[in-house]
Amino acid sequence: MSIKEVIGSTFELIVKAAFLIFAITYIIKAATSAYEYGYRVFTEEPISQGEGRTISVSVEEPVSAKDVGKMLEERGLIRDANLFVIQELLSENHNKIQPGIYDLSTAMTTEEMLSVMSADAPEEGEDADAGQTPEAEEATQ
Repeated sequence: MSIKEVIGSTFELIVKAAFLIFAITYIIKAATSAYEYGYRVFTEEPISQGEGRTISVSVEEPVSAKDVGKMLEERGLIRDANLFVIQELLSENHNKIQPGIYDLSTAMTTEEMLSVMSADAPEEGEDADAGQTPEAEEATQ
């Protein structure tokens, strides 16, 4: 083996080792980041502890979780609008956000905010008129 071949083989080995270290570092960092984001989906803390600030928000038709999440993030009620969309998707209040004006607090969790914004939503399989008194049903006809 000549000196050129030894130097070439050594250089090739160093490049491969550097690439392998880079790839392993990237995979570990990506996996850690994905785990932390997934963990936040289920354990996201409110913005503030204790009483918090109460902020009035207006939700208008058509209602989408993405638009509501952006608005809540802009108002300082949540940290991440994209995380809100995932939390809404996995929530029992999925697709139940109602238009209206709501007083939300920075001390509320996302689940609590979703509960408030979907409090008047009809249950699945339930009509919008269900639960009304006979007098109220006559008045709507």
